[in-house]
Amino acid sequence: MDVTRVADGLKVVVIGGGSSYTPELVEGFIRFHHELPVRELWLVDIEAGLHKLNIVGNLAKRMVERSGLPIEVHLTTDRRTAIKGADFISTQMRVGMLEARGRDESIPLKYGVIGQETTGPGGMMKALRTIPVLLDICRDIEELAPQAWLLNFTNPAGIVTEAIHTHSNVRSVGLCNAPIGLTKWLTTTYDTAPEHIYTEFVGLNHLHWVTRVDVNGVDKLPELLNNTEGFSGKNVPQTGWNPDFLRSLGALPSYYLKYFYMTDEMLAEQQESFKKDGNRAAVVKRVEDELFQLYADPELNEKPKQLEQRGGAYYSEAAVNLMKSLYNGKNDIQTLNVANNGTIDFLPDSASIEVNCVVTKTGPLPLPLTNVPLHVKGLIHAVKTYEQLTIEAAVTGSRDIALQAMVHHPLVPNVDVAIKLLDEMLEANKDYLPQFFPQV
Repeated sequence: MDVTRVADGLKVVVIGGGSSYTPELVEGFIRFHHELPVRELWLVDIEAGLHKLNIVGNLAKRMVERSGLPIEVHLTTDRRTAIKGADFISTQMRVGMLEARGRDESIPLKYGVIGQETTGPGGMMKALRTIPVLLDICRDIEELAPQAWLLNFTNPAGIVTEAIHTHSNVRSVGLCNAPIGLTKWLTTTYDTAPEHIYTEFVGLNHLHWVTRVDVNGVDKLPELLNNTEGFSGKNVPQTGWNPDFLRSLGALPSYYLKYFYMTDEMLAEQQESFKKDGNRAAVVKRVEDELFQLYADPELNEKPKQLEQRGGAYYSEAAVNLMKSLYNGKNDIQTLNVANNGTIDFLPDSASIEVNCVVTKTGPLPLPLTNVPLHVKGLIHAVKTYEQLTIEAAVTGSRDIALQAMVHHPLVPNVDVAIKLLDEMLEANKDYLPQFFPQV
């Protein structure tokens, strides 16, 4: 079914509205209002995030006022009122907030394991905390806004999106800013417009390879494979790739793949960085504290440049592009997290994959892949196995399944480490994992 066109515009809900990213999203709604007529913007958060919600929400109101557009901005902790009758719902939550992220990143380092918030043991804990909360939100959407589209930015986006597809009837799509970031990098590298670039993505969220790069009809992949620095993100160490390895790979790897292909170097960098600056969560907290000081200035009525240091560049563009395409039926190509349904033949149909899709009014349609190198299949399959076990553990609260998920993640070296990590990390997250700690 089509997104409902209401005479006076669209109702858009942002769950996790007190996020530092929200001003970028508001900027996108203002910039593209002629294509996406948002009339009501509801920013939703929990009581613990109310202080940030008020700061960000008041900045959003000033931005809208400056624009002169007829957008009503509502701030609330009443999720159900916000969701009722919504056309689009975007989720950008962090269950447990930055304190939980800090534990996700620091505990694995004690065991000589990568500590990262979206992959490895840290990503697993984030998924275990997040999936039950998002499925609860989905139950509200099923009841109160059954025709709405849910755009999930909440990490780990691939696992969370698959959980929603598997355990709810909500129409949802997973999003990440990495693909659009790569396109931006290529437009600068080759001084050309995005519509003259075609990149083919193969894999999963934060585990993808770009197997084709056409710029103005010319294959640029070979020369890009000689660029050992390549496109990277602010939240991943900048260490360059081994040139022989990169050429032999025959595909541009996601910067997150450094954790798998360069594990020892990444671990050493994380441990050194932890001694010097604390974990990434501590760095992000410092950046966020500065941002919220800026946001609180009653004279500020636009997105501050400092937000680009946060690591979420182009987030708004990805979200607004998808909403515009679903609303208007643009049939353009975007890289999204969707159900596999046979696109990658060695994965289950229910698996969430990150691939190019044509975005129609009735939803994204994955494009057939032209090149899936043999040497990437094993890692995709291994990580997908871990992801599916993690979803099952999150829903059932089974420690046995959680242990199998931990053991089968390629970054966890052995059973002994897996058992110790699981015990310590579950205990550290006890307040957010009631499914693992039933009340007697």
